[in-house]
Amino acid sequence: MGLLSGKRALITGIANERSIAYGIAKSFHREGAQMAFTYANEKLKKRVEEIAQEFGSELVFECDVSKDEHILALKDWLQKEWGSLDIIVHSIAYAPKEEFKGGVIDTSREGFKIAMDISVYSLIALTRTLMPLMEGRNGSIITLSYYGAEKVVPHYNVMGIAKAALECTVRYLAYDIAKYDHRINAISAGPIKTLAAYSITGFHLLMEHTTKVNPFGRAITIEDVGDTAVFLCSDWARAITGEVIHVDNGYHIMGVFGREEEIKKEVFGKGE
Repeated sequence: MGLLSGKRALITGIANERSIAYGIAKSFHREGAQMAFTYANEKLKKRVEEIAQEFGSELVFECDVSKDEHILALKDWLQKEWGSLDIIVHSIAYAPKEEFKGGVIDTSREGFKIAMDISVYSLIALTRTLMPLMEGRNGSIITLSYYGAEKVVPHYNVMGIAKAALECTVRYLAYDIAKYDHRINAISAGPIKTLAAYSITGFHLLMEHTTKVNPFGRAITIEDVGDTAVFLCSDWARAITGEVIHVDNGYHIMGVFGREEEIKKEVFGKGE
């Protein structure tokens, strides 16, 4: 029996096999969860259908989270297919690629609206609309954040602001849904080479830097995030809600950005 045996999970935000949501689905499948998947537009449909089949699911539904009617249709579809729901994985974020080119000071009004709507409000809308399907099931919701919500990451720009709002939203939603015995948490994942990541100017340099200076000196994988998601959505995490769990090999704890041997070399030269 896996940690998620008997649980039904909705997975949003898969674009391809490099997506963080794919890593979560992979870990969920290993732990026995049943899964349904959404895709944002027709362009992604075939790819998501193939991924769903890989995990033994035929349940795939179009849902553009900027449209309330899509979210309501998603609820009706899940009600018909399953009748209930245990887990929501919100792995959705978007800002126009132009917003990653200058600085925050260059953010357009329209770009700001889009980033907040897709990346933040969609979590509220999905939670409110789908929560009735979780009645009596001690539901769990997770979303994905990033360190740019806490500190300045050059060129992350409006998405850093959106992620900060997302983390705050998690705390407020945790309070609201606790009365129904449901939980919500966020995973702040280290940088991963996803399709969306390549919209960020200089992303490859960011990857090199965070890998070099985190305590373990290695990159984060989608499997690292997936296994943490399993824990957070399992009964083992029944007393955890409103949290932001960092899965970044400890990068966020560093004050001096360098590993000990590198710092010694820089400060003291070859010898001490």
